[in-house]
Amino acid sequence: MTFNRASGILLHITSLPGDHGIGTLGKNAFKFIDFLADAAQKYWQILPTGPTGYGDSPYQTFSAFAGNPLLIDLELLTEKGLLSENDLVTGMPVNSDSVDFGKVIKYKNAMLKIAFSNFITDIDFEVFCSREAFWLDDYSLFTALKEHFNGKSWQEWPESVMKKHNQKIQELKEELKDQIRYQKFVQFLFFQQWENLHQYARSREIEIIGDLPIFVAMDSSDSWSNPQMFLFDENRKPHFVAGVPPDFFSETGQLWGNPLYNWKEMKTDRFGWWQQRINKTLQMVDIARIDHFRGFAGYWAVPSGENTAIKGNWEKADGDSLFTQICSDRDLPLIAEDLGVITEDVVELKNKFGFPGMKIL
Repeated sequence: MTFNRASGILLHITSLPGDHGIGTLGKNAFKFIDFLADAAQKYWQILPTGPTGYGDSPYQTFSAFAGNPLLIDLELLTEKGLLSENDLVTGMPVNSDSVDFGKVIKYKNAMLKIAFSNFITDIDFEVFCSREAFWLDDYSLFTALKEHFNGKSWQEWPESVMKKHNQKIQELKEELKDQIRYQKFVQFLFFQQWENLHQYARSREIEIIGDLPIFVAMDSSDSWSNPQMFLFDENRKPHFVAGVPPDFFSETGQLWGNPLYNWKEMKTDRFGWWQQRINKTLQMVDIARIDHFRGFAGYWAVPSGENTAIKGNWEKADGDSLFTQICSDRDLPLIAEDLGVITEDVVELKNKFGFPGMKIL
């Protein structure tokens, strides 16, 4: 993939000015696009936009497909009649230079539930639910179950619901049907607002560079609904977890804790999950930066239960087969994040598929 020489700015959406404690997909995002266009910029690079879990990191999200409810703009919901200006005043976080995620989460959840109570199902919502069912059904069920079990990780749920396909799950689906529909409604709002923003960026000739983390969170709908894709034992506990070894910046390395992929299993369906994930990402953005690209050549596997990343080993990944499959008939707009200590096999993989890399000045 080749890109025209141009410049842009890296700014996550949460860092935009916002009237409700956090940057959103509302007016200030549109103003930022105007600023970029007026300043003769070409690119707006963002971080991942998924729903964040513990620590509020965009690299530890509850889904590789879903959008973050905190980014939904509430003023736009008043324009649709889903909220009133009086609703917005109740419990509104005080604006500051930083995000108080605890307060924002509580406030946004309350506002979105009011909006849901005022929502009348329409054809657009039904079409969205049908079109996105391949990830939305699992995510909405997972999130409803997580709320039902007081926010616990799915690995701490009762054994009867740790597995997706059983009678207990069917019973809970019926019991939690309103909560499941609410989660679908929230995602409908997010992607509706996102698409409007993306279309506006295109109208101003600004391209959005998204971010595609290599790993998913341990506590995610992806790992719960697709355990066969990860290196889990028969009790769905990880054999190894992700991280990076000790280096100049850290004597003990970095212990990320993400589950590691079962590359052999993923290959059996021609990397179907990866194809869906990359397709979904490139529907949202114009270009995607693949985070920790070196992990597609070889990854650092740390035995589960370790307190640091020191006692890990390099294991071979099958990025070659993955990218051969997904790039066989198209030239994908992907950027390889190849920073840090990069070995020859990583360079060969990047060059084989023509992915641009990254350099730090």
